[in-house]
Amino acid sequence: MDHPTTFYQQNVERYQTEANALYKKMTLLSTLRIAVFILTAVGLYFAVPNWQFAAGIAIVGILVFVGLLSKYTELKGQRALKKALIDVNETELAIGAGNFHDRNQGLASQDPLHFYSLDIDLFGRGSFFQFLNRTAIDEGTQQLAAQLKANAVDDIVLRQEAIKELASKPEWRQLYSATASLIKVETPAHNIISWLKDHKTFIPKIMKWMPWAFLGGTLSIFALFFLKVISAGFLAYWLFIGLGITGIYFKKINDLAFHTDKVKDTFKQYALLLKQIENETFTSELLIAKQKQIQSASEQASLIFNKFSQALDALDNRNNLISSVFGNGYFLTDLKNSYRVEQWLNGYKHKVEDWFEVVSFFDAYNSLGNYAFNHPHYVFPTISSDRNVINAVDLGHPLLKTEKRVDNDLKIENEQFFIVTGANMAGKSTFLRTVSLHIVMANVGLPVCAKSSNYNPVKLITSMRTSDSLTDDSSYFFSELTRLKFIVDAIQKEPYFIILDEILKGTNSTDKAIGSRKFVEKLVASDATGIIATHDLSLCEIEQELEEVKNYYFDAEIIDDELYFDYTFKTGICKNMNASFLLKKMQIV
Repeated sequence: MDHPTTFYQQNVERYQTEANALYKKMTLLSTLRIAVFILTAVGLYFAVPNWQFAAGIAIVGILVFVGLLSKYTELKGQRALKKALIDVNETELAIGAGNFHDRNQGLASQDPLHFYSLDIDLFGRGSFFQFLNRTAIDEGTQQLAAQLKANAVDDIVLRQEAIKELASKPEWRQLYSATASLIKVETPAHNIISWLKDHKTFIPKIMKWMPWAFLGGTLSIFALFFLKVISAGFLAYWLFIGLGITGIYFKKINDLAFHTDKVKDTFKQYALLLKQIENETFTSELLIAKQKQIQSASEQASLIFNKFSQALDALDNRNNLISSVFGNGYFLTDLKNSYRVEQWLNGYKHKVEDWFEVVSFFDAYNSLGNYAFNHPHYVFPTISSDRNVINAVDLGHPLLKTEKRVDNDLKIENEQFFIVTGANMAGKSTFLRTVSLHIVMANVGLPVCAKSSNYNPVKLITSMRTSDSLTDDSSYFFSELTRLKFIVDAIQKEPYFIILDEILKGTNSTDKAIGSRKFVEKLVASDATGIIATHDLSLCEIEQELEEVKNYYFDAEIIDDELYFDYTFKTGICKNMNASFLLKKMQIV
């Protein structure tokens, strides 16, 4: 496989060429339609004296015109798909160049009470979600966000295999995403599912055959009329009888049509996505399981969706006044079509949620596979159960540019705690977010930004950003205590990897030192593992008393009256602080 950038550039050129060729064909078909219309009109003008010949010309002209229109519509759909594929590849090129800050930030999924989502730039402007997300369906977006927030440590290898397989299918992923992007949804999937579940059948079973019996009556009435056995008045009486029968259910049919009108396009497009899932060959266990979830004993889900779409289209024809009056009066079409819709609902509405979920799953997982494809030099962590929780070589933050990023080795054992000191801006917070993202990405099944990584799965919990709340009438200090209490309660239930950035920032230095020391001792006494960043050098003394605690630091040097950072993770305690230097340098003091 070529480098991702080359792949996307070649795809843009290829799909642009194909889209241009389709446009030329569409232009030709438009010209031919006009020519057929003109020729038919001229032919009718000269053939009027011979009505049989004129009728033949009209029929041929209409058939050719309709055929050309049908082909034009088909090509228009193909061109729309090609243009969507162009957008998919141009988007990848733009994001690869760093232009992604105008995309969905996932703010709806940001939760200050979550284990880590607020602290590690998972959502928001410039976030990992904004960089990762390629979903085209709202439910897929929600599912992707849920994967990032799941904090799940089971079945990681299954997720890795699924992501690897999707990464190896860029053409299939792009076709799926492009098709999904063409879906114009008026009603969210959960609203559709609620309506399907709540709908109460109102068309009686007799309507299975009654429209056909009424059709027989209609044909008989017309036959008798043409044979001059009955007068035209009987046609009117029969029309009113049909309208009267339909009128009994008119209000409920209107309500059914109102709801189905909002979902018919969604079902058409979902049928296309289901067909792509059904027709693809998968080898990973997770993808095969999802594929089986949409399989039916009798028919493919895509065919079942198509049948429903056809029934919805038939019901939608009632909006045509002529079809509505004469169709219902002579053929009971609303009752026949409503019966078809309700029979589908009775047979399949309990499965729709599963089908929608699978479509959303692939929409979300395509983003994960796309990420793996875009970063061929990243590594899938080797999942182990040894003493080390993380043993990574050249671990870096995935959102930093390669040329500016400084990678560090990290080896931290189970139930071990690192206390990290360092000057301001030396890299402590970035390092904490790097480690946090490694855990989140590894748990999701993604490759991580490292040369190698052995990982013993663990859940993550952080406290890095705490704020006061005027709405909740809580101070900064109380909010921080609440977060620490949340952490203490969590680690009593199961092991966590804890990442803290400065404990007890909201109190005085003496009280802070005493409280921080006691809190660290409590954490070390638990089954937890973690990293604590601090400016309080007295906290580093715990290393002398507790074997589980190790000191590390990020340094800053003043060279030629300029501040220099190497962003390197080192063993020991930081000796150089830079606050006074910066105050003087910026002429604040």
